[in-house]
Amino acid sequence: MAPPPAARSVSPVPRAPLAPPTVSDQPNCPVPEAVLAAVPPETPITQDSIARTPTTRPSSGTAPSAASPEGFEDYRHRLQPGPWGWIHRSPWCIWIEPIGDEASLWDLRWSEAVEAALTRWQELLVIERVEDPAAAQIQVLRRRPPLRLLEGEQRASHGRAELLGARWVRHNGAWQLEPRLQVLLSPNQRQLGIEATALHELGHAFGLWGHSDQPADVMAAVPGATPVLEIGPRDRATLSWLQQQPSVFAPDSGGPALQPPAGSQGEQEAQ
Repeated sequence: MAPPPAARSVSPVPRAPLAPPTVSDQPNCPVPEAVLAAVPPETPITQDSIARTPTTRPSSGTAPSAASPEGFEDYRHRLQPGPWGWIHRSPWCIWIEPIGDEASLWDLRWSEAVEAALTRWQELLVIERVEDPAAAQIQVLRRRPPLRLLEGEQRASHGRAELLGARWVRHNGAWQLEPRLQVLLSPNQRQLGIEATALHELGHAFGLWGHSDQPADVMAAVPGATPVLEIGPRDRATLSWLQQQPSVFAPDSGGPALQPPAGSQGEQEAQ
């Protein structure tokens, strides 16, 4: 992942008011009864095996194959599935590190920026906030990512999304497979920079593992001079395509049916 550059000082683009995300008290995001570590399939779920499924977009008719040409209305051809294949699910359960009662101005700005970014994604995805990190598939932390060695050089970034693996969780006696993702967002930026970084890194966490080559897109590898604070048409079209791909984390998507380990060996009761 190319680290996003520091935000420049610009005037914000007028936007519609945002309603703050609500904390879930619904059964969609309960704390698991028990947890088992999950192991990726022995045969990796590859781009060739799952990315060529014909799909239809509700708004634009039949979608072409995954090998879309440059300049097409989306950038699906720039995405790559990982060892677990494509990642998507519904709902997403997300935990955001709280800032506390005596938060600094920087922490307040961080919180407002992350909330704004999350609300934008809630326009497109079913996302539920949780108070207990044990119930979340995505955890958002208020810290600068550690330096990363790229091409022989230590490089810094303001944000990073990481797939930590997957886990089997038990709810009401039934096992479900969930991804485990972590998003690190530095508070040491201007508020618009934090919001743009959060919007981008959350896009990775929600399954957009790749970068657009257009600076106006949220998932641009190299953003333009003005922070991108809106999820544009190409981002939306790419996300729509992604959600129609088979995924082991979405049982009704046609993805491979994986099974939890037999018995309870290695089972950990959730705390």
